[in-house]
Amino acid sequence: MEDEVKKLYFTIGEVSEKLNLNISQIRFWEKEFSQLKISKTAGGTRKYSHSDIDILRLIHKLLKEQGYTLEGAKEKLKHDKELPQKQEIINRLKTVRQFLVDIKNEL
Repeated sequence: MEDEVKKLYFTIGEVSEKLNLNISQIRFWEKEFSQLKISKTAGGTRKYSHSDIDILRLIHKLLKEQGYTLEGAKEKLKHDKELPQKQEIINRLKTVRQFLVDIKNEL
């Protein structure tokens, strides 16, 4: 976990493993969602920031967990500009909660 905090960019393989998504799915979403601003190296390797990963996680949640259509998810992200920040806060709170549960279980 500590290494992840220090790391600024991730490869598509790392993102795929981290989010349990197919690489082809990630590439497809890159083309469909303008909110994703993936950097590439001179050699063409994709570099995903923490922000990119949060947006991918949010897209996954909207499409797979909440049942949005592709167009519906695009509209949701376009009209609710604070949605990625809200999702980031939720993710941090989940991490804190898990940390507290782990401490409780150790007592």
